[in-house]
Amino acid sequence: MFEPRVAAASLSGESDVEWAKAAAPYVGCAFLGGIALDESTRTAAEKLRERDRTEFIPPDPIEFIDSQLAALSNADIRPGVNVRSATTEPIEAAAAVCAEHDAIVEINAHCRQEEMCAVGAGESLLTDTDRLCEYVETAAETGATVSVKVRTEVPGVDLPALSTRLCESGVDLLHIDAMDSESIIEDVVAVVPTASVIANNGVRDRETVETYLEYGADAVSVGRPSDNPAVLKRVRAATEAWFTEQNVSSKEVTPDA
Repeated sequence: MFEPRVAAASLSGESDVEWAKAAAPYVGCAFLGGIALDESTRTAAEKLRERDRTEFIPPDPIEFIDSQLAALSNADIRPGVNVRSATTEPIEAAAAVCAEHDAIVEINAHCRQEEMCAVGAGESLLTDTDRLCEYVETAAETGATVSVKVRTEVPGVDLPALSTRLCESGVDLLHIDAMDSESIIEDVVAVVPTASVIANNGVRDRETVETYLEYGADAVSVGRPSDNPAVLKRVRAATEAWFTEQNVSSKEVTPDA
């Protein structure tokens, strides 16, 4: 786990090196990306651009990941890279680069844009458990720390059951966009003793931080306001205060040896 236990969540076409460096004084981790890795997802990303969405579509996505992570080598932050793919091979290549830089590779099973889902990436992976688990296994075999970004409220998806499968496949982090179902964090934490849980969605202040941490999240992440230092500062202060208070309480009830 990273310290402080606050992450900046990826924003397609916006989360790059400069964004991560700006967030670094307030967060312990920043997820770059999302990066479309293969032909199908790159074509989908181009279609998203056509309707005025921002996307990273570098000529060589693996080289782009490598150069971005190299540029963060001296930054006081744990980097991650959120990647989208409809095929397994590019996941392995991206994970290998992340392993070289001690960065987290984050498999995107979160994007709900129709163009990405139509090619079998993003949110569509939540209903294709075997393939998502294959991605995790492939990434884990490179030695990289593996995260999966997921969302709640997807019809037909039992997120705790899926999370159990992902743990069996070797996932290290589950990055959960809780939408309007914050209590799902508690349900997932109860069944994933081998993975850390990052809670996302609406994290802005002490109240939202405490809600997620009380449900058992190991960390929180900030999405859209991740370029707002005032929000990041508030979230970091609230997170550190909560964990400090928990440690004090734990010591108070621990009997002397």
